[in-house]
Amino acid sequence: MRIKKLPYLLVLVVACQAPQQKETIQIKAIAKGESFNAGFLMIDGVYNSELMAPYDIFQHTIFHTDGGINVFTVNQTMDTVTTFEGLKLIPHYSFDSPDLPEIDILVVPSAEHNMDSDLENENLIRWVADIGSKADYVMSLCDGAFVLAKAGLVDGKESTTFPTDIQKYRETFPNLTVHEGVTFVHDDNLLTSAGGAKSYDVSLYLVHHLYGDQVAKGVGRGLVIDWNVNDYSFVKVD
Repeated sequence: MRIKKLPYLLVLVVACQAPQQKETIQIKAIAKGESFNAGFLMIDGVYNSELMAPYDIFQHTIFHTDGGINVFTVNQTMDTVTTFEGLKLIPHYSFDSPDLPEIDILVVPSAEHNMDSDLENENLIRWVADIGSKADYVMSLCDGAFVLAKAGLVDGKESTTFPTDIQKYRETFPNLTVHEGVTFVHDDNLLTSAGGAKSYDVSLYLVHHLYGDQVAKGVGRGLVIDWNVNDYSFVKVD
């Protein structure tokens, strides 16, 4: 089930009696009971962490809320994908699958060639641009931000990527506003992450954003993650 531009509330509460205390962020859930389809771009050379961290987080929502997030992988073809670390994975769908579900959340994990040859793959970039332009949310992990930027999905928005690739990201896309030293950036419907183990953080944040703190905490417990949105360094662009 797709939602369109639903409003949400971001509240900053500062305790006057304790000026040294950090600001507390409260996020009102915007999609309680709603269902979403999350399509994961899974191409050769995809990194295990950036693929599996958000996949695990989103899949576990079905145990903690009505609706929840339906997860599946998409590749250019139905050929077996070899991850960077050597796992052999079979995609659920190809770009041309007639039964490919409508994608509400497009997830672009980092892959080995996201900074070079993937950016020259016209079929790949065209598909990402088309699906991303219609999705409710678009998320990148690590160097997946390069693919989103090439597809035009970061134009006019703020973002981040893998820490040691930020300079390359800025050089490749000099017109973008790029943040460093943060776990992730949330600008409108775009979420970009530093990746690696931090891929769990941005994924739980989106669950919190959609379904609320208690659902995010429940998903976190299932994966032995103590979720508290105030423990993470991120940028929310208003």
